Amino acid sequence: MLLAALAVILGAFGAHALKSMFETSELQTFDTGVRYQMYHSFAIIIAAILYKEFSSKLVILAGKLFFVGIVLFSVSLYALTFVKYIGATSFLWIGAITPLGGIFFVLAWSILFIGIYKNKV
Repeated sequence: MLLAALAVILGAFGAHALKSMFETSELQTFDTGVRYQMYHSFAIIIAAILYKEFSSKLVILAGKLFFVGIVLFSVSLYALTFVKYIGATSFLWIGAITPLGGIFFVLAWSILFIGIYKNKV
């Protein structure tokens, strides 16, 4: 739940404090990080609730993978936004981390599905 609260704070920060500092493309990058953090914060909560029902280690693993995905995907987008803003081009490689976070999200959703399906069958 703290990750969701942090997403709300970051979203407000982006919409108000950063709006005058960043260009539209940088704000969109930051906002994408916020949205995916919020979506997957709820996915972690859902995984915790589903664990009570299915008691599957795969469901717990999915929750952990969602967390790693948030760190890799959203945090890399936040960092990339500031790297572009300050013009630190030597750190643009941070953008290469973002797709890894996306892979973790896909893995997490897939493992969550498998964990639930295996317990239903």
